[in-house]
Amino acid sequence: MDVINFADHNSIINQYMAELRDVNIQKDMLRFRRNLERIGELMAYEISKTLNYTDREIQTPLAVANNKVLDTQVVLATIFRAGVPFHQGMLNIFDHSQNAFVSAYRKYKEKENFDVCIEYLASPLLDGKTLIIADPMLATGASMELSYRALITKGNPAHIHVASVIASNAAIDYIRATFPQEKTTLWVGAVDPEINSHSYIVPGLGDAGDLAYGVKE
Repeated sequence: MDVINFADHNSIINQYMAELRDVNIQKDMLRFRRNLERIGELMAYEISKTLNYTDREIQTPLAVANNKVLDTQVVLATIFRAGVPFHQGMLNIFDHSQNAFVSAYRKYKEKENFDVCIEYLASPLLDGKTLIIADPMLATGASMELSYRALITKGNPAHIHVASVIASNAAIDYIRATFPQEKTTLWVGAVDPEINSHSYIVPGLGDAGDLAYGVKE
């Protein structure tokens, strides 16, 4: 499985990452959502370079132009709720893609003990398509795996791109162990060293859903 870490390269993504992490800039929910969206746009652009294209003749008002056009059926999937602006950024680029949505949440049994539950799934058929699963925070990898298991009840994708803003080392190891190695690519804005007792990424950025949409009860 290939892992592309944008923090290893000079890119404007690093500027947006710094703003997402900054406790003072985080107070602006609109900017937080927009930065998630912008990172989604840039990651989608990089993913687009790995897809298949076909030469096509396009009639302009003056003559015929030869262009390469996308020849890959893309399905963009996201996990509610923090994934929505990140997903929207990718949809801005892959604007002809089909879309899938999964509701995954933590059901706490004790203060620091929880199960990840899938409550809702809406997806097109996935057979032979390229599936991009976008979720900003990849802490343990459990939500991502369960979402993937739910999605493939709709068919067998040709390739899976897992896209996250921040991933922990533990989550990357988990994805390596649970996703099909030969057809999975992981894209991350940064890799952080650990998760705490609440399964939050450290240093991370906090709760992306709360920062994007307000604190939940």
